[in-house]
Amino acid sequence: MAVKGKRKALPSSRGRILLTDRGAAPSSLPFLSAHHNQAPRFPSVSRERGGGRSSTMSPSVCHIPFLLLLLLHVVIARPLFPLPSKNSNEQKKPIQTFRPYNIAHRGSNGEIPEETTAAYLRAIEEGADFIETDILASKDGALICFHDVTLDEMTDVSSRKEFANRRRTYEVEWLNVTGWFVVDFTLEELKTLKVKQRYAFRDQQYNGKYSIITFEEFISIALDASRTVGIYPEIKDPVHINKHVKWADGKTFEDKFVDTLLKYRYRGQYMSENWLKQPLFIQSFAPTSLVHVSKLTESPKIFLIDDFTIRTQDTNQSFWEITSDDYLAYISNYVVGLGPWKDTIVPVVNNYLMTPSDLVARAHAHNLQVHPYTYRNENQFLHFNFHQDPYAEYDFWINTVGVDGLFTDFTGSVHQYQELISPHPKDATANNLLVKIAQMIAAYEGL
Repeated sequence: MAVKGKRKALPSSRGRILLTDRGAAPSSLPFLSAHHNQAPRFPSVSRERGGGRSSTMSPSVCHIPFLLLLLLHVVIARPLFPLPSKNSNEQKKPIQTFRPYNIAHRGSNGEIPEETTAAYLRAIEEGADFIETDILASKDGALICFHDVTLDEMTDVSSRKEFANRRRTYEVEWLNVTGWFVVDFTLEELKTLKVKQRYAFRDQQYNGKYSIITFEEFISIALDASRTVGIYPEIKDPVHINKHVKWADGKTFEDKFVDTLLKYRYRGQYMSENWLKQPLFIQSFAPTSLVHVSKLTESPKIFLIDDFTIRTQDTNQSFWEITSDDYLAYISNYVVGLGPWKDTIVPVVNNYLMTPSDLVARAHAHNLQVHPYTYRNENQFLHFNFHQDPYAEYDFWINTVGVDGLFTDFTGSVHQYQELISPHPKDATANNLLVKIAQMIAAYEGL
């Protein structure tokens, strides 16, 4: 997504191993939950069967306590940590659908370098409904999670002497761009690079600790979460990718993108049973890519809209053309929503918000959701109207403008705000039921 706005082993919460970025593991982060600091627990027959017996016990199975037999069954029968996960039928807490979606823009990148395993784990821990990412392709056709088409700003590539001769100049989105391009590096080479924080005023302590992850590794993070977490991948700069990366089977970047999603059973229309099990929004700034992808999958798609001055990268259309009622009627045949840069919805003059446009109302009239980007807590990004209070910004966009989701660098802040204003309904667990029964008995006895 546009920079101005917009996406060792670690045991997961379900016992499966997530591939983390190379370098320091996320277990070094003080805020990650306790199970992330534990070593993977593989079945150990000697520990479970030998160390657990008393000296007077007979080796006969019939003398082993029933509870121990159950424990042995669980330990020995557990799967061998597939990665990414795609075979689990376990019941998870479903994704919330009663309030605007909290979309973790490139993970919790306000705290941790963007699009890294640690940033996504942190976002999930903080309450994200969806984790968002940008998908590019390497020289050898691997799909990776990285925002910029060049590696200059977000990695240590400029300090790597072995890559000094890789600088190129390519046309990207109607402009000539010079740098170290993702498409000129193999996946193996990309994995050796270290990622850093984009903004100097954010925490720099994690610079150089994490590496670029693949699309499949990203998917595994969502599937291995202890609750249902959606994914929100972007088909990033498809014109550029299809020009420089070729696949042996003749497929396009978009084809490979959808193939990966289908491989891990992401399918189904918005709010369908399949979608609710594995929620997904496919996003792109390129309308032709969205139209093409619509022929390959029913999964919901979001048409991203850039600033007033930026033309579409594939069709060379203006902002005004793609936000006209005629165009909204056309694109609504292929997408379920829009993802506009928020300052195009409510124009800004001298860092003050002006009167909101009618874009949200017109989108809703075409049955399109609106997920603006990007909400950031720092004063550098907060308009003066909000008096340095990000909660005031969330309140304005959710309750005044009426958006259906928010791309944010600070997932925890959005989650805390929403829990204050529209808290998640309490689960009807057995324990809650027992508490209610006890309260009823106490009330009856008190009569």
